[in-house]
Amino acid sequence: MTSFLSDLVQYRGLFQMVTILGIGGTFQIGFQLSTITYMSQHVKAFINETWLERYGYPIHQDNLLFLWSITVSIYGIGGLLGSSASRYLTVKYGKKKCLLFNNLLMIVGASVMGCCKTAQSFEMILVGRFMCGISAGLCVPLHHQYVGEISPKKLRGFANSTSAFFWSLGKAVGQISGQRELLGSQSLWPMLMASCGFPALVQLVTLPFFPESPPYLLMRKGDPEGCKKAVRQLWGEGHHQAEIDDIMKEKATMKNTKILSVLELIKEPAFRWQLYTIIVLTSTVQLCGINAVYFYTFEVLKAAGFDEKMISYMTLSLGLSELVAAVVCSSIIERLGRKVLLRGGYWIMGSLLAGITVTLSLQDWYFWMPYCSLCLIILFVVVFAVGPAGSTVSVRVEIFTLSCRPPAFAITAVLNWVGIFVIGITFPFFVERLKHFCFLISMGVLFTSGTIIHLILPETKGKSIVEITEEFNKLNFKKKRFPAPSNHVTEDYTFCTRL
Repeated sequence: MTSFLSDLVQYRGLFQMVTILGIGGTFQIGFQLSTITYMSQHVKAFINETWLERYGYPIHQDNLLFLWSITVSIYGIGGLLGSSASRYLTVKYGKKKCLLFNNLLMIVGASVMGCCKTAQSFEMILVGRFMCGISAGLCVPLHHQYVGEISPKKLRGFANSTSAFFWSLGKAVGQISGQRELLGSQSLWPMLMASCGFPALVQLVTLPFFPESPPYLLMRKGDPEGCKKAVRQLWGEGHHQAEIDDIMKEKATMKNTKILSVLELIKEPAFRWQLYTIIVLTSTVQLCGINAVYFYTFEVLKAAGFDEKMISYMTLSLGLSELVAAVVCSSIIERLGRKVLLRGGYWIMGSLLAGITVTLSLQDWYFWMPYCSLCLIILFVVVFAVGPAGSTVSVRVEIFTLSCRPPAFAITAVLNWVGIFVIGITFPFFVERLKHFCFLISMGVLFTSGTIIHLILPETKGKSIVEITEEFNKLNFKKKRFPAPSNHVTEDYTFCTRL
């Protein structure tokens, strides 16, 4: 506890910046994904009223459903475009400038949606959702990269796992704000839709007071004095020579190497197994069954005999449980390591899905079985947040050098958004055909992914990027001899943050 408090004081600049990045980063995604559920009835009614006022007759039900599906899915299309552009924009302008512009885009999109009712235009919702989707698609890879690059080695896992915490926090705040007693009412839903502009405004105002990441300043900008100043601002007074040496070693290994394009990264054999790893991690997050679990919570609570008005409050407890579990993940990730949390989390989640399938099959036989299903569902969400949710982000940052991190995160973000779109289209059909046995597909994915992670992923806890790269080289060049990176720092820099 004493060590944590001393770190909190010394690294207060880092913790402040992590908070600012989280508020304008994954918090936004969690918030917007959760609030759209509470606005569905109000937006549909608004579309119908607007159509009736314009044309004198109500909109056909099929057309209404089509417009609503476009309203939901256009956010994912914007996210796909934003994530596809993240590599180019990051390399050309840097993360800080990209995030500042990105916040302006989010604020404009939120304002357009907030004025839709006054202007009697449901088309403004589509435009605003599309703009917010582009902004969300851009901010997530920037958030993950930025946090990973500003963190010292001993706090890197903690800092990276905070992105999962802010995701859960955004979902919980969205669930609370969407209640009928707050912004989820018939009169206030445009304000709920526009409220995503507030976190963007907070980041827009505060981020200019923080620096670019030290590795970016040293390796891309060639600014050792700027790097020294950023280290002092983020990590406090102290001797951080070892951390700077690690950055210099990484620079030495990538000297005269530009930032790779997506195609160059895919073709590069030196990063083949790193790519395999992020593909496994990203696909598992999409297919692990977390979306299906949230879908079935309502059905389980309804089968248990709870009043429908109470179910919305009980599902809120699920989001709060995930939030608390994300805090636990941040506190244990540096003790247990990423590999243990991923592998163990996948296997435990697979076992819980087997139990959920059994209890859902028997819930009509025994009156107490729905309660068992609910307990297992909550436990599943908790294990997901404690293990894979935070560890996945940390591993993505740690296994790539600066030269290939932007294209790697662009690939990951595109896979995420494509996965969200495809699963959103196909998932209802799986549920309709397989019912609760759809969990068995996720169970197979989890056990398979856990085994793959056990076999190919080296533990990244407490290691520099160069050391992690050396571990992966044993797989990338299994049949070849490869030169170990030189530990000699080619340029004689002395960095000490004491004045």
